[in-house]
Amino acid sequence: MELVTNKTLEKLKYDLVRDGLVSFEEIEKAAELASSQNVNIGSILIKSNLITEEKLLKFLESKLHIPYVDLKDYSPDTSCLKYISYNEATKYKIIPLFKIENVLTVAMADPLDLFAIDKIVEKTGCDIEPVVSAESLVMKKIDEYYKNEGSVGQISIEDTQTKFDWQEELHNDVLSDEHIQVLIRAILKQAIMNKVHEMFFEHAINGLSVNFREGNDIVNTGQIPSVLVVPFLSKLKTLSSLDANVCELPQLGKLIFKVDDINLTASISAFPTINGERISLKIYKPPKKLEEIGFEEKQISTLKTAVSNPGITLICGASLAGKTHIIYSLLNEISSPKINIMTIESISKYDLKNVNQCELNENIGFNIEKAMRFIEFQAPDIIYFEGITTKSALDYFGSLVFKNKKLITEFLADNMADLNKKLSYNEFEMFKPLISCIVFVHNQNRIEVFDKTDLSKFLN
Repeated sequence: MELVTNKTLEKLKYDLVRDGLVSFEEIEKAAELASSQNVNIGSILIKSNLITEEKLLKFLESKLHIPYVDLKDYSPDTSCLKYISYNEATKYKIIPLFKIENVLTVAMADPLDLFAIDKIVEKTGCDIEPVVSAESLVMKKIDEYYKNEGSVGQISIEDTQTKFDWQEELHNDVLSDEHIQVLIRAILKQAIMNKVHEMFFEHAINGLSVNFREGNDIVNTGQIPSVLVVPFLSKLKTLSSLDANVCELPQLGKLIFKVDDINLTASISAFPTINGERISLKIYKPPKKLEEIGFEEKQISTLKTAVSNPGITLICGASLAGKTHIIYSLLNEISSPKINIMTIESISKYDLKNVNQCELNENIGFNIEKAMRFIEFQAPDIIYFEGITTKSALDYFGSLVFKNKKLITEFLADNMADLNKKLSYNEFEMFKPLISCIVFVHNQNRIEVFDKTDLSKFLN
């Protein structure tokens, strides 16, 4: 994960001292706290009552000659929300206000974030005119306006409701953007209620099939009619920061939505087939404390000892058993400003404090091979690799352990017998002695943890 900074304040922080708004000692201490807490320096200055938010914004306005806009009672033009996705808005703390001819005016907490501005310019083709606004108000407006316009929005699940069918939303024959979002929300709601974590949208003769994976079976839950297929897929891809105009190439994105005030993340994979684009969606639960997942105190101690010493911690289980959820919970628990933890993932599921998360991007040539070649220059202490996919990756894991690195990865195995069978292959001969801990997720209620001593009993 990137260090949370505010480029504007980083550049102008000593101007605050020169203008007599804060002392040199206060700005240095605020910078140190901001780094340790992974927040931007402006938040520390305000929370410490060293300067008011209003005075800080007025200071930025005078120094940058960029207008300050109080968003408290401001109503953005909702037709402009299409230019910036919900994910981009929350990531860059930016919200579009209005557009005149080819100039899009946006409110930003960090108007010198040129990377964010370049991204929006590239995507929209518009000239961008930034104004300064309070970060808290920008985020509040994002939540308020994107709830129905640019994100899937809130999903409420009543405990008393025992049956729900997303197809009931099809009775509304008004073909509108709002109707499409209600439909997406209904499908996600049924998935959550049915405890489904993976679904597929596939082209059929008369529309788009909506399929849930329940256990090992794929179950058809209904069909989106042909007239709604194009706007449905377009909206789903836009919400996931995918290019809705591209259907001939694979794309990977992320969908964020709320269930009873809990933010959930789903990875979205779009893949071309001869019948049309197939969409796969996987829902990931937010990280929890290890004891809340079901780990016993002794198991947690074994796990933390393993990741404190050179070796490989292997998180095993069947597909959709919850391996990624456990890894994220583990990373969240062991993270510290004093440890350099890095990840290499196809897509980051949740932002983890004090963890440097890296997303692969084949479109620009940042693949697993390149990541493995260059990550050592970052001097990581602990590395999470999303999965073992190649023989070269196995050999590379070994080389890292010999350099005193601690590795975490996941491994697909339906049961312990399947795990033993797979690890008995010749390719794993050099890999097995480097395993310091195995976590096997049998199901939601049963997790086993094996330390080095336990492993010698069944890893031949």
